[in-house]
Amino acid sequence: MDSKKKELNKQVRKLMQEFVGQTVNFYNHLHEQSVCSSSKKETMEHLEMQPIPQYGRPVREVYSEMLRDVYGNTILEQHPRSFSCIPSTASLLSWMGDIMTNAYNPHASCQINAPAADLIEKKLIRWMCGLVGYPQRSGGLFVSGGSIANLTALTAARDAKLTYADRSRAVIYVSDQTHASVAKGLHIIGFRKDQIHMVSTDSSFCMDISSLRAAIRNDVESGKKPFAMIASAGTTNTGSVDPMQEIAGLCQEYGMWMHVDGAFGASALLSDQYRKILSGIEYSDSLSWDAHKWLLQTYGCGVVLIRNQSDLVHSFAAHPEYLRDSETSEGSIEFWDLGPELTRPARSLKLWITLQALGKKEMGQIIEHGCVLAGLAERMIRESPGWEIVSPAQFGIVNFRYISDGKMSEDQLDSINQEISREITESGFAQILTTELHEKKVLRMCTINPETTEKDIYETINRLKQSRIIRKTGEDVSFE
Repeated sequence: MDSKKKELNKQVRKLMQEFVGQTVNFYNHLHEQSVCSSSKKETMEHLEMQPIPQYGRPVREVYSEMLRDVYGNTILEQHPRSFSCIPSTASLLSWMGDIMTNAYNPHASCQINAPAADLIEKKLIRWMCGLVGYPQRSGGLFVSGGSIANLTALTAARDAKLTYADRSRAVIYVSDQTHASVAKGLHIIGFRKDQIHMVSTDSSFCMDISSLRAAIRNDVESGKKPFAMIASAGTTNTGSVDPMQEIAGLCQEYGMWMHVDGAFGASALLSDQYRKILSGIEYSDSLSWDAHKWLLQTYGCGVVLIRNQSDLVHSFAAHPEYLRDSETSEGSIEFWDLGPELTRPARSLKLWITLQALGKKEMGQIIEHGCVLAGLAERMIRESPGWEIVSPAQFGIVNFRYISDGKMSEDQLDSINQEISREITESGFAQILTTELHEKKVLRMCTINPETTEKDIYETINRLKQSRIIRKTGEDVSFE
């Protein structure tokens, strides 16, 4: 190694040592940080004008610029008072796994490249299949997230259930709460919008089985082919879980593929208390599951599981001549045979590190903690004059809104609740965004972060109730 490279490596080592210390300190004091902060106009203009240099810049200068201008202008989704979307629960253990895995950069497509990493991914897949209740012939692989997991599973479903001639008359059933990535995935693999039939949900935002059964019968009578059913195990809007036992029965009756989008809620399988809510998931043909949602992982750690691994092989296996030397045996199944990626990172290792360090029991307690906090938020709102619960606490998510004295129009209430969301988000204390349920704009809280405390819930809801726009009504009531 030449002296120039040695000097660069020396600088990188010093910077990384500083960075690790700074990052641990940052996480230790995350509660004191603002969840959201406005990016400065001059910072964005500087980045916009930053060229790719002809010759390199000092590495410390680049490092400092990235910390200040890029990472310093990011919403802290991992903050204990980030309640929007499905917030990040990323832990330092997962981050450590990222650093270690990226340092060694294993090529995790086949056993010969990284045998230990390959073994760990297979062990985790078997363990997760076991939690679901899948048989020995099941399998799967780690992917970037729920969107690609859904796409992968639905590709296998198409190829297993439909001939080319059948594809044009096939019908897929989703609910009005199904994640948008499902429709996107179906479009990518060749289905038209009119082939996706949206089924209404009941008062709990779960798929209405009577409506589903009627839709299937109508499609059969019209000469269409019911092909796949998408059940949700924890919807993004409300945390609702579709009635999987009944859905499984209909899928068996009509020969349909049952896919469960469990990107968020499947993690409840680790909780002795809440796994029963997912009863029927064991009858599904495939499942998407994001470890980067409720299992403390940094982004890019999703899983697709499938009842019959051979269905993935049928859709994705390819054996070009330049890969033959990497096959461990005649007819061996490698991870590149199970999904669309050839080159792929070892996504499973950071989850393995986290599980080894914490254990299954603590992970289950984290699920239960998130659900308890959503229940607390619900109770506070129910006891507050001028507020209503729109969707009760389910899997760590609760939806509510301010309704004043009930004399305002829906448009006025929508505007007020939007302003309440804007005010608390811009304050930096917490982030709460709105969604729409039953054509009403509502405030939504997802309380799954294990670092979130009861105090965070009390203080956040009190701040909502003390919003400037509410104080004008004279109905401010706070909890002590």
